[in-house]
Amino acid sequence: MKHNNRPLIGALLAASCLVVPQAAVAATDREAQLEARLERLEAEMRLLRADLASARQEQAESAAQAQAAIAAATAKSEEATAKVAAIESQPQGDGFKSGDTTIRLGGYIKMVASASRFSDGEVATNSLGRDFYLPQVIPTGGGTAQKVEDFTAKQSRFWLNLDTAVGGQSVKGLVEVDFQTAPGTQGSQRTTNGYNLALRRAWMKVGRVTIGQDWSSFQYTGALPESTDFVGATEGTVFVRQPLIRYSMPLAQGMTLHASIEEPESGTATVGSPALMENGDDRLPDFAARLAYAGKIGEGSLAVLARQVRVDNAGVAADTFGWGVSAGGKIWLNENKTSDVRAMVTYGHNASRYIGLNFAPDAVYDPATNQLESVNVIAALAAARIAIAPGWRVNVMGSYQHVDYADALGTLAIASYNKQAWSAAANLFYSPVKNVDLGIEYRHGERELVGGADGALDRIEFAAKYSF
Repeated sequence: MKHNNRPLIGALLAASCLVVPQAAVAATDREAQLEARLERLEAEMRLLRADLASARQEQAESAAQAQAAIAAATAKSEEATAKVAAIESQPQGDGFKSGDTTIRLGGYIKMVASASRFSDGEVATNSLGRDFYLPQVIPTGGGTAQKVEDFTAKQSRFWLNLDTAVGGQSVKGLVEVDFQTAPGTQGSQRTTNGYNLALRRAWMKVGRVTIGQDWSSFQYTGALPESTDFVGATEGTVFVRQPLIRYSMPLAQGMTLHASIEEPESGTATVGSPALMENGDDRLPDFAARLAYAGKIGEGSLAVLARQVRVDNAGVAADTFGWGVSAGGKIWLNENKTSDVRAMVTYGHNASRYIGLNFAPDAVYDPATNQLESVNVIAALAAARIAIAPGWRVNVMGSYQHVDYADALGTLAIASYNKQAWSAAANLFYSPVKNVDLGIEYRHGERELVGGADGALDRIEFAAKYSF
């Protein structure tokens, strides 16, 4: 059996020798193809990596450019915001232009409501004594006490500030009006409550020269206290507005000298009658000068006055000399200047029209002797303004005036003339917003005549004011 298989085994070995070389050749071709494919794949991978790297670089560059653009835009935005903030932080200009003139409108709207008690009689309705404290109209002589209530908005005030550039200089002007000081009405309190417009001030200023109607140079307005009342300390203050020509000269830091010639006018009485008459007979202007100081601790004022008082009745004339001196000031009690004390003392010889709204006559004319007899006045006021909280403050004030008449005038002849007056008041003010003031005040005032008769006023007053 074994010998018979040998030929078969030989045949198989021969066949295997023929097949193996062909299979090896086939395997070698496949390997070559695989290597070629691998090389192509590697080449493609290298291209893909290069493209990916290029894309990443472009993306990074784009992101950097975008970041740079964002940073630049942010910087410009911040710069613009800073510029806007800088502009907003600066004081904003107001007013409007008309040609070369800048015009600014200002003023306030004010309403006053008061309840008054006059101890010795009643003051006529819709008169000055009902609108504000005027000691010379307090009834005297034992009449029946009267209680009255009043509401008014006639103290509302408006002004125009003007500024024109002319030849390299600034020409300034002011026009100020209200409804309080004009006589008469255009309607009754029963219906329309219409009131006449009244000129308060109207002046122009070129350099150091002021020409027009303004507060007298004899007056220091800084002494006037904050009050619901129109004046506040009537009998104790200098109070005059009139036409004038004034020259203002700086002397040192914070110190200025004002000198002016002002409208002459006399308010005299005749023996036996306390009624004042505007004579219109003066031939010389009044002369006033005031030294004003303003510094860190406060303000100061020293003023002098010289004038002629003259009457002329049907060719019979008389005149006399008048003069006055007034000192006043204010001291700040805190750095914010929201609290202060202020005062004024004035002496006048035949100068009463400047003091206490002409509480006393400038002089007394005696027809028997054709002489103007002298009248001397001493007046004073003091006030304190105390801030007690943001927007809240308290004001207390007192004022006084005493009148001395010439010895040549007998007591009986001038028994009905004013001898003295005084008042005291306290108030509370609140400003809920910047331009709105609300105040309530109590005031007591008394008036006494030469003959001894007297009278008193008690008043509670509320005021609301919107300034613009």
